Amino acid sequence: MRTVCKTTTATVLSALALGAAFGLVDTAQAAGAIEGGGKQALNLEAILMFFAFVAATLGITWWAARRTRSAADFYAAGGGITAGQNGLAIAGDYMSAASFLGISGLVFATGFDGLIYSVGWLVGWPIILFLIAERLRNLGKYTFADVVSFRLEQTRIRSLSAIGTLTVVAFYLIAQMVGAGKLIELLFGLPYLYAVILVGALMIIYVAFGGMVATTWVQIIKACLLLGGATFMALMVLIKFGFSPEALFARAVEIHPKGGSIMAPGNLVTDPVSAVSLGLALMFGTAGLPHILMRFFTVADAKAARKSVFYATGFIGYFYILTFIIGFGAITLLMNDPEFYKVGADGAYNKVTALLGGTNMAAIHLSNAVGGPLFLGFISAVAFATILAVVAGLTLAGASAVSHDLYASVIALGRVSEDREVRVSKISAVVIGIVAIVLGYIFENQNVAFMVGLAFAVAASCNFPVLLMSVMWGGTTTLGVLIGGFLGLVSSVALVVLSPAVWVKTFGFATAPFPYDNPALFSMTIAFVGIWLVSKLDRSARAKIDTAAYEAQYVRSETGIGATKAVAH
Repeated sequence: MRTVCKTTTATVLSALALGAAFGLVDTAQAAGAIEGGGKQALNLEAILMFFAFVAATLGITWWAARRTRSAADFYAAGGGITAGQNGLAIAGDYMSAASFLGISGLVFATGFDGLIYSVGWLVGWPIILFLIAERLRNLGKYTFADVVSFRLEQTRIRSLSAIGTLTVVAFYLIAQMVGAGKLIELLFGLPYLYAVILVGALMIIYVAFGGMVATTWVQIIKACLLLGGATFMALMVLIKFGFSPEALFARAVEIHPKGGSIMAPGNLVTDPVSAVSLGLALMFGTAGLPHILMRFFTVADAKAARKSVFYATGFIGYFYILTFIIGFGAITLLMNDPEFYKVGADGAYNKVTALLGGTNMAAIHLSNAVGGPLFLGFISAVAFATILAVVAGLTLAGASAVSHDLYASVIALGRVSEDREVRVSKISAVVIGIVAIVLGYIFENQNVAFMVGLAFAVAASCNFPVLLMSVMWGGTTTLGVLIGGFLGLVSSVALVVLSPAVWVKTFGFATAPFPYDNPALFSMTIAFVGIWLVSKLDRSARAKIDTAAYEAQYVRSETGIGATKAVAH
């Protein structure tokens, strides 16, 4: 069982590069984890639970395919998702395994400072609630490009938005595919290529046949599984300490090598610039993720969109509290047990760095400690479900950008039937799935951590500024959005590549031209200033049309007058 535990945890996190991108996983460790995969002893409990999950979701896909008759059904589930269901689906789309394992691993290693990720990711949701959710639903139809191009020039703006969407999707998707492939390789003993093909095939089936309905229910099931598993772990930890957090923290301080400092900030982020830049990426990157923004079109109206964000914030906030308890529980239950460590010949080991599979395996080891092999199998299956749900959402967002934003609006100039648009979207989903399989295979033994770093950097530096400025400022022009958005896209990609995480740890250079791992503070500023300055200087005829149309957009975004109320079939 120890071998299974070790190999399971070592491979799952190879793909959870979201955490790696922001420091949850050291990039060198991430690469080592990926390289360490292979055929291992079978985890029978996880296999049974995996089959149960796949069977249930394929059944849902069959049911959803019978209900998907129009573009609205395919892209937005016909607007028939309730606020509560959408809240759970948003949470399922957002609560990645990196959040679960990465944050608890950070708390295990550094204590209190691990909360910066919990707080940062959670604070992004009130921003979405108050600034974006209702306006997005009132102005848009299927994608966030609908909103950005509402009063701006359609062809160029939709092209920029689609490029931003596909960039985020591509970087995010590679890491998820590698991790899911490694996990299946482990569970079944399959060669890695077959494992990646299996994951890609499931992803294509969910999206191409079931559309948003199937994707939504996959995310809802996954959210319930993850919330249930995390709740059980946290309860088992609290039971051991009489439901006294004070006793839990006191024991953690007593055991942890850093002592009382784990209850104070400063162990993780010490540089103020890095802290601010990290916080901006965590908060505003969320508001620019295309697969998250698509979820607001699945409900009937703006009121339901607002309520779904409220529910999602509650689920996500509760989940992040659990990860904090799990992290401290891992300190108290694992650090004095050599079973979970690489122990030297003299019986000594480092209580933080010697944990089997690395510190990000703390939650997985804890699942074994509190629930035994059966619960370990459950958490392994949940980790796969988590990745698959995120992959399905990403694929649908990418397919929608190709079919709705590029093909229907830019290439066909709106002269295309709904049936043909949906057909193009399904073909796009298949192509994206095949590309994901190929890229997942190519990057099997590579460090993919910086790719998700790029995804969040692009989301915060291109998608979010473009969306916010087009909706909130009447002076925004087409030229301003094009140049500012392009500057945000290019600067975020360039600065991540030039950062220590990539330039030094990945490429092997001695020093990095850009000293910070996260560029959001700089690339976001470049994007916002670019949009504002170019719009101010723009004296073109198109600029006059853009600014004159703002009043009508403002009325519709605030009141919903003119917005179509979605009706489920």
